[in-house]
Amino acid sequence: MLFRSYRPVPPLSSFVEHFWLYDGYSPEHVHERIFPTGSFELVFNLRDDELRIYESSESVFRTRYSGALVSGTYNGFFVTDRTEGASVMGVHFLPGGAFPFLGFSAYELENTHMDLATIWGSDAEEIRERLAIAPSFGHRFRLLENALLSRLRRPLEHHPAVSLALNGFSENSHTVVRKLAREAGVSDRRFIDVFRSEVGLNPKLFHRVQRFQRILSKVHRFREPEWEQLALENGYFDQSHLIRDFLAFSGFSPADYLQRLKELQTKGLHVKLNHLPVSK
Repeated sequence: MLFRSYRPVPPLSSFVEHFWLYDGYSPEHVHERIFPTGSFELVFNLRDDELRIYESSESVFRTRYSGALVSGTYNGFFVTDRTEGASVMGVHFLPGGAFPFLGFSAYELENTHMDLATIWGSDAEEIRERLAIAPSFGHRFRLLENALLSRLRRPLEHHPAVSLALNGFSENSHTVVRKLAREAGVSDRRFIDVFRSEVGLNPKLFHRVQRFQRILSKVHRFREPEWEQLALENGYFDQSHLIRDFLAFSGFSPADYLQRLKELQTKGLHVKLNHLPVSK
């Protein structure tokens, strides 16, 4: 399996975390559960003009999209069909990073996937085809970088209240939304509206997702985490509070998730952060 990532140059680097590419990715399981990150993703299937998504693990119905889609912010997990993911690449935006490229409120795509053609028109398919035939991963990253820069709908800047909030949420697991609104000099209602419009989630829910992400990252690093200590260090009231949020965002308890992760890694399988191969 080939994996490559690329961090774009400024000004995109303030809004895009990285571009990524997987080729020859063939997990043992047909489905993969994707956990919420609080950010948007563009995904391109480089082999077939189709991507398939299940909105939950219980659903027997899948939605078929074109081979170029945009994934909005989610407040829970969704399930992908990995048979369509053998050769894929995409853009992982920083929180709030997709807003300048949309032309509408990011909140309209909460818990939603959309064909990229809905936003970019026929250019979406042309870009996917050009990415598929590009001679190297370097060419693909540069092509995608130029495609983003040429499709800006707004200046690459955040509302000051959103910038303040994103910094506050990343630096302090105990950040209070009302305190951030006061620091930004706006009403609570105005703060929520501008944050939701640019990021795609309301501030409290975004805060919870980021806290879950910190826990998930530590679970991947430590084989036997101290759950109670992790809970208190990351702004949870107690271990039960952590378990409830972990279940809400992943569908698994922390202990169950860790056990599944260990079993997959013992088999030598590559497990991507925020992804978990499942039977569905």
